[in-house]
Amino acid sequence: MAFDSVPARDLPLNDAALAQVFTEARTRNGWTDRPVPTELLHKLYDLTKFGPTAVNNTPARFVFVTSPEAKEKLIPLMSEGNQAKTAQAPVTVIIGYDMNFHDHLAHLFPHAPGARDWFGDEAARRESAFRNSSLQGGYLIAAARALGLDIGPMSGFDPAGIKAAFFPEGDIEPNFIVNLGYGSDENLFPRSPRLTFDEAARIV
Repeated sequence: MAFDSVPARDLPLNDAALAQVFTEARTRNGWTDRPVPTELLHKLYDLTKFGPTAVNNTPARFVFVTSPEAKEKLIPLMSEGNQAKTAQAPVTVIIGYDMNFHDHLAHLFPHAPGARDWFGDEAARRESAFRNSSLQGGYLIAAARALGLDIGPMSGFDPAGIKAAFFPEGDIEPNFIVNLGYGSDENLFPRSPRLTFDEAARIV
């Protein structure tokens, strides 16, 4: 079958694209001073938002920390090992999850008018918000690499401090944090091993 007769969605990315997003991409600890344009951050979100979530609940909320004032507020809330690289990165993304995501389902999932009522239980709502915002954070990482950006995800921070400083409205909880920009090889660790298919997966 000729490739021009195959729907674009059925064509795999080429090896160079897969290398950029996955096989050759690295987690960065050092950063160049090359700025990240605001327009690129908008484009990054506009790609991320298309990743699937349960009932399209899209609970993730993103704070792109770029200004010196916001960085000054953020850095003391990072764990000691994450402070220097966060200070150096041109952008740091705080990924939170909205505990009241269900209030938006009439708009986001309109073909099920009663969808909001599916999430009346707070514990179940929190579980869904955490799981799906984590998915969205993964989409952001892949989208960033696809756009030529480097990333450095982190989980070492003061959750209560981050919540108070960046989500003062009270209904958004921090999930994890990602440094973003154009990485350098400074403090770049050798690539760590990954589990093989047989160690981590099975087909049943």
